Amino acid sequence: MTKFEKRAERILIVDDDPRIRQMVTRYFEDEGFLVTGAQDGASMRKAMADFTIDLILLDLVLPNSEDGLALAREIRATSDVPIVMLTGRDDVVDRIIGLEVGADDYIPKPFHLREVLARVRSILRRRKPAEAPVQDQGQIYEFDGWRLEINRRRLMNPQDEEVELTTGEFDMLAVMIRNAGRVLTREMLMDQTRGRQLEAFDRAIDAQIARLRKKIEPNPAHPVFIRSVRGVGYIFAAEASSAEARGT
Repeated sequence: MTKFEKRAERILIVDDDPRIRQMVTRYFEDEGFLVTGAQDGASMRKAMADFTIDLILLDLVLPNSEDGLALAREIRATSDVPIVMLTGRDDVVDRIIGLEVGADDYIPKPFHLREVLARVRSILRRRKPAEAPVQDQGQIYEFDGWRLEINRRRLMNPQDEEVELTTGEFDMLAVMIRNAGRVLTREMLMDQTRGRQLEAFDRAIDAQIARLRKKIEPNPAHPVFIRSVRGVGYIFAAEASSAEARGT
């Protein structure tokens, strides 16, 4: 493959039912995707270590006491790879919990493969990292001793230690800081970080804000940087300053 050729996107299907894995594999391969199957958490971890995964189709109910929600939490702790939950339990509570732990979508079984394909393509489009404005590329934003370096895509805490952020968390914080003092609705945050295609779940934004608060707030239960505005959205309440990066 030359540097001008686009790499085929790889889907990881995690489901203990071999018939579903085979059905999804055949359909998505016919649509030009690479597909890897996994029957449980152990084989999922091996696949993620062996391949670059672009999206995970994850069954909610899996054998060996590892359910999809636990695996979604595990994935989201270290990766921003999109997750679509697949399950025969069409329970609104499961759906909400799935989104809160970091899933991007939730599709009940039985499902139509064309619908799964449409949602997968939509998520892959909107999950492309948001590009910073041209005039913003060399900027450094500072707030209360913290430093967000746009060019290097890293966040440094007041002790000058790097705080690891996923792609989505970095983009969310960058949008919040650029709009410091301005109330942003969930729809605005979705538009500016991931794009709005098909369903855009409010709870997905809420869950990402919650994860970001755990990393930057002195007390996530009583946030001072990213505050909620009841019935509207969020506001970055800290005073932020910006400067051009030098020597980067």
